[in-house]
Amino acid sequence: MSKRLLPSLILLALLGGCEPAGDDALLGTLEWDRIGIPAEASETILSWQVAEGDRVEAGQLLLELDARRQDARIAQARSEVAQAEARLSELSNGARVETIEAAQAVLARNRAELTEAERNFQRFATLYQHRQVAIAELDRARARRDQARAATRTAAAQLRELTHGTRPEQLQQAAASLEAVRANLARLQVDREHLNVRAPRAGRIDALPFKPGDQPPLGAELVSLLVGDAPYARVYIPASQRTRFALGDTLHVTVQGVAQPFTATLSSIRSEASFTPYFALSGDDASRLMYRAELRLQDEGARRLPAGLPLSAKRDADAQH
Repeated sequence: MSKRLLPSLILLALLGGCEPAGDDALLGTLEWDRIGIPAEASETILSWQVAEGDRVEAGQLLLELDARRQDARIAQARSEVAQAEARLSELSNGARVETIEAAQAVLARNRAELTEAERNFQRFATLYQHRQVAIAELDRARARRDQARAATRTAAAQLRELTHGTRPEQLQQAAASLEAVRANLARLQVDREHLNVRAPRAGRIDALPFKPGDQPPLGAELVSLLVGDAPYARVYIPASQRTRFALGDTLHVTVQGVAQPFTATLSSIRSEASFTPYFALSGDDASRLMYRAELRLQDEGARRLPAGLPLSAKRDADAQH
């Protein structure tokens, strides 16, 4: 069905459902401001704390979603935070005394081995000059000496690294990693709080599409909440009457099934037509052009009315005739 025809069909239904209100009556329906609360995670509904039609206050618990998977994610994130804190503490404190002493012992051993390798090389060099050993023996002695030198330099470098402490860049990286895992934990904890769905503001429960045991998809509307101090009338003003209305005008609204009319104030009028676009109209077709408007009901009794009731509205001057 074309979306352009839908408002026309609504008005036809209203014309059939409302009592005759005169040629100048504006037809429409009673509406409330509505808030849809979406599912922020696809989890099973454990229980409802409210029923359709209940009045709720801001922050009141509406329903609970299964939080076991989210709790497991939070536990993992806490472990990652503890690991990052320990890593930063280790880098900040530097090497332990026992580690430094072990490195010193390794360096001392390597130096002793280097001294022995140097002496062996010198001895084989002398023997080679006297033609008492082959050149292969001298080459092996030279290789052992070079290996001992390299091992000594490596041990000395490792000892300097331990005694000079951690580089500033390493500390900065560890601190940044810690902040990242802490931020992830905070996000998961906020997501956990949202599994207990609460009313964002005071209102009345209009619809609860799911029941306990259901697992709504992510983004599905869990609760439809009607909010505001009073309902409003959504009416349509024909183009032939558009110039007769201005914001702030007072009108009388008659709701189907309620004998006493309500006083209402014209709060908004759309600047664009609701039905056929103006550029497609000509001649008598222009009478089909209508503008959507909203009337704020002022009477205390209007607060008890449900949304969707058909109604008609007239200005003060029209109602007196």
